[in-house]
Amino acid sequence: MKCAACGSAALVQGSLTSSDGHSTKFKPTGDSKLSRLLGMGGRAVQAYGCTRCGHLQLTVEFSDEDREQYQDFEGEQPRSIVEAITEEK
Repeated sequence: MKCAACGSAALVQGSLTSSDGHSTKFKPTGDSKLSRLLGMGGRAVQAYGCTRCGHLQLTVEFSDEDREQYQDFEGEQPRSIVEAITEEK
């Protein structure tokens, strides 16, 4: 993996934690409200810090089931956040 900002391979792997020591999780918008309330269904987040430029990159650990569910639009390009916002107005 290389730094998205400067292209360096000098990345240090880590994780994001809250002030109380809990790991930060990624929760897809489509997850049920019940699973979010119970703290279930979150995906682990890995962080990579570049020692050259200080850029921080995040990755999400998706399961095979997640990949099947979210990649069922094979061949289509997902909407950008800008497209989604402008379409909602």
